[in-house]
Amino acid sequence: MAGTKPYPQELRERAVRMVAEVRPNYESDWAAITAVAARLGIGTAETLRKWVRQAQVDDGQRPGVTSEESAELKRLRRENAELRRANEILKAASGFLRGRARPAYDTLVSFVDGHRDRFGGVEPICRVLRQHGLQITPSGYWAAKKRPPSKRQVRDAQLTEVIGQIHSANYGVYGARKIWHELRRRGYPTARCTVERLMRGAGLAGVVRGRKIRTTVADPGHERAADLLNRDFTAARPNRCWVADFTHVAAWSGVVYVAFVVDVYSRAIVGWSAATNKRTPLVLAALDMGLWRRNRAGQPVGAGLVHHSDAGSQYTSFRFTAHLLDAGIDASIGSVGDALDNALMESTIGLYKTELIKPRGPWRSLAQVELATAEWVDWYNNQRLHSAIGHVPPTEYESMFYAQPQPREVVGVNS
Repeated sequence: MAGTKPYPQELRERAVRMVAEVRPNYESDWAAITAVAARLGIGTAETLRKWVRQAQVDDGQRPGVTSEESAELKRLRRENAELRRANEILKAASGFLRGRARPAYDTLVSFVDGHRDRFGGVEPICRVLRQHGLQITPSGYWAAKKRPPSKRQVRDAQLTEVIGQIHSANYGVYGARKIWHELRRRGYPTARCTVERLMRGAGLAGVVRGRKIRTTVADPGHERAADLLNRDFTAARPNRCWVADFTHVAAWSGVVYVAFVVDVYSRAIVGWSAATNKRTPLVLAALDMGLWRRNRAGQPVGAGLVHHSDAGSQYTSFRFTAHLLDAGIDASIGSVGDALDNALMESTIGLYKTELIKPRGPWRSLAQVELATAEWVDWYNNQRLHSAIGHVPPTEYESMFYAQPQPREVVGVNS
C-alpha cells in the first residue's frame, strides 16, 4: 500500500537541515516545519517535528533518549525475547533432550510440527535444536513433510493407536511391560523398547504404587491358628489355598472397608465384600462369596482348602473360625505385624488402591465404592495380565488348568 514504507534516511536528514536553515525566515518553529514538510512532500508536519526533536536530542540540545540508545534498547529487547523463546522451546523439548540417545528424525519433525505456531515458525525451533546438537534444518523439515510416510512411521502410528486403546481399556494403569505382553496376545509382535518409545511419545505411563496403611488389629484374647503357608504362596491347583485381607477407602459419607479373598494358584479374586465397619461379617461375606462363586462355576471347594490371613481380630474371632470349620476349611494365620506373612494379599490390595481407588476418587458413598469395585474385580479376573501366571488373566489361567486331564487328587493340608 502507498504511504506505508518508511521515509529514506537521507530525506529525513535533509528535512532536518532545511528546517534549521529556514527557521530565521519564520515566526515559529512550527511554521518553519510546516513549510518544509509541504515542500518535501512529507505526509504531516508532526512527523517532521518528531525528526527535528530527535535530532536535537542526538546533538545534546534537548534531554531525552538518543537514537543510538533507542537502537540499543530495541536490540536488547529483541535478544531477551529470543532467549525467552529459546528457553520455552527447550522446556517443550525436554522429553527427548534428557535422553542419552539422539532422538529419531521423525521425532524432531513431529516436535517442530506441533510447536511451530507457538514459537513463531519453523526456523526458530530448528535453530535452537541445532544449538543443542540436534541436526534439523528448515529445509530438512519441509522435505520430510513432503515425503510419504515410511513403513516404520505407518507401523508406529498403528501401534500407537492400539497402545492407546489398551491403556485406556485397562484403567490407564498398564506400563510398557504389560502393554508389550498384551500386544503379543493380540497378534502384534514388537520389541519392548519400541513400546516404551511409543508410550513416551504418546505421553502414556503406568501407575506407581503407594504405601500401605494398616487396617487390621490383632486381638491378644483370641487363640490363633498356626501359619500353614510359611510365606510359600504357591499352589498346585485352584481351591487349594486362599489368602484374605481387607483395606479401607475414604468416602464423603465415611470410611468404607473392602475385604478380598484371592486364590493363590491363579491370583483370581474369588470373593469380596464392602461395609461401613470392619467387624467380622465383613470378612465372612467375602469368604461366602468365594464359596458361592466356586459352586456356581462347577468348581466346589473340597476338603483341604487352606484359608490364610493376618492376625486381625476379625479372622481370629470365634464366629469366623467356626465358619471355616463348618465349611471344612483349614485356617492359617500369619504372625502379628509382619506384612510378608501375607505378602500376596498385600500385593493385591496394593493394586486395588493404585489402579482404582486413588485415580478414580474422591469417593462419595458405600454404593459407589461397591459398584466400582465390582467392575474392577471383573476386569482384574478376566482381562488384567498377571506376570506371576505367565501374563494371562486369572480366569484364562484356571481354564487352561481345567482343560487338562485331572489326576486323582490326594486330599490333605498344604505343608
